[in-house]
Amino acid sequence: MTEPIDPVSDLLRLRATIDNIDAALIFMLAERFRATKQVGVLKAEHGMPASDPTREEQQVARLRRLAEDADLDPEFAQKWFSFVVAEVIRHHTEAADGR
Repeated sequence: MTEPIDPVSDLLRLRATIDNIDAALIFMLAERFRATKQVGVLKAEHGMPASDPTREEQQVARLRRLAEDADLDPEFAQKWFSFVVAEVIRHHTEAADGR
């Protein structure tokens, strides 16, 4: 005989898992931005443009493939990446402007 499922306990367990994943995502994004800020400084020091459309296209294609492999909507992955890249370019522009 199987144990009866307590929906409230199950909900709390699932929410705790979601909270842990959200925390991991935040720390991973912070680490990503630390790396991209270093890229921005390097680009600024050497007069390179803040944006690299070729690299961005390659990354979109790569992330779409990864999303498909992970059973995640590739359109969502691309939207997320576009959002992140916009912030990265803002950081690179600030670095180039000496801010």
